[in-house]
Amino acid sequence: MTLLVIRHAESVENADKYNGFYQDPRPYSGAAAHTISRTIVGLTPRGFRQAQWLAGVLPQLAGAEPHVYTSTYRRAIDTAAVALPDLPDGWPLQTALLDEQHYGDVTYMTKRELYDSYPALAEDRRLRKHVWTAPGGGESLAEGVLKRAAEFAALAQAELQESRTVVAFTHQTAAVALRSLLESCSLTEILAEERKGKMPNAAILHYELRDGRFTRMGTTIPPI
Repeated sequence: MTLLVIRHAESVENADKYNGFYQDPRPYSGAAAHTISRTIVGLTPRGFRQAQWLAGVLPQLAGAEPHVYTSTYRRAIDTAAVALPDLPDGWPLQTALLDEQHYGDVTYMTKRELYDSYPALAEDRRLRKHVWTAPGGGESLAEGVLKRAAEFAALAQAELQESRTVVAFTHQTAAVALRSLLESCSLTEILAEERKGKMPNAAILHYELRDGRFTRMGTTIPPI
């Protein structure tokens, strides 16, 4: 029984974040920034090609009638639509459990603006990013995202009693949290790997459920 965790294909934010999304001073409120991130940010042409590559490799990995979930963010939804275009009615299902980390009022703030606006949070943001909680309804990686990831892992394990494969289209931070849980590693260990090189867009983490535990089978990296 298989769980595939897929980071969404390249988005316009990934490709041009420092020229377009992170302006100093930020020209919009935190709530507007989060709405932009969740509902507007779509795929680049390169991201579309990555999603097409996924469409070529997923049938063999996922088999027939996988249960497919996406986050509620457009870039994950669009990746799934291109990668698995022939799913039965009702799939994929959107779930906030797979959402990007919520950065609240500081969404799309540069570090300078963030530190100037919230000096009391600066040390945690610099030195303990995984426990730092964004102000204005945001969440930390170590609590909010990890809790959601644990709920999705339990959901996936239950779904694998009905389907041979569960596919999750998600984001880098949620994938970090899922790796920590599924591979029984600390967030510190996973983040140390991420500092050497983030999980690429459209990469696939492949897990098999054996005797009630998930085993990592490797990462499938897109060729483009």
